[in-house]
Amino acid sequence: MITGRLAALDDDDLARLYPRADSPRLRMNFVSSLDGAVTVDGLSTGLSGDDDKRVFRLLRKLCDGLLVGAGTLRDERYRPLTLDAARRAWRGAHGLPAYPRLVVVSATLRLDPAAPALADAPVRPLILTGPAAEPAARRALAPVADVADVPDLAAGLRLLHGQGLTQLLCEGGPRLLGSLGAEDLVDELCLTLSPLLAGAGSGRITAGPPHPPRPMTTAHVLTTDEGFLLTRHVRKGVVGSRQRDER
Repeated sequence: MITGRLAALDDDDLARLYPRADSPRLRMNFVSSLDGAVTVDGLSTGLSGDDDKRVFRLLRKLCDGLLVGAGTLRDERYRPLTLDAARRAWRGAHGLPAYPRLVVVSATLRLDPAAPALADAPVRPLILTGPAAEPAARRALAPVADVADVPDLAAGLRLLHGQGLTQLLCEGGPRLLGSLGAEDLVDELCLTLSPLLAGAGSGRITAGPPHPPRPMTTAHVLTTDEGFLLTRHVRKGVVGSRQRDER
């Protein structure tokens, strides 16, 4: 396990601590309080800080696709998935498209086609859904996003891999993490611990029916001047940036 201080790392150093894998990988990124809260006043913003946002921006730069649940997209008022010039230049130098693709998971397609994250996206978003989605909702979203029917999340990930989106970053929310964990699809968790006690009332970073424990190995812990702990954990048995190929 690597330990260190975030302030001592430049952007290249930090990127090496969060490597792109040489096979498909699903990376989760969450922030929580010391007492396990996933939000303050209903939003994750109250848990974050400049140090956490530095890693947040880095992980978006490194991914092929950004996976998010429809509820989180709405509640956190997602903006278009754009990157600044420096991050676009980095991606170009590493043979990647200028922007990752936004992928929304929505069982019902209760999404506003005029939402900026969809209507103003630099790359046409993809929405993964199932049989409960209404035809009228599909038609309303068709001008701004592609909609794909998948029987489960594992099939959704296979669809994304087939489109070249092998390095996936998921920003939640808790129910999506719970569902991905239930299907044993989580390869990596990047968890920021915020230096505060949020008190009772908020949920955890995961929600939904129980599932068997999924052993993880801690890859690094970084301390910051703001008092955050930036941690990275990988699926038990993963060596370096390589994951198991079985699904």
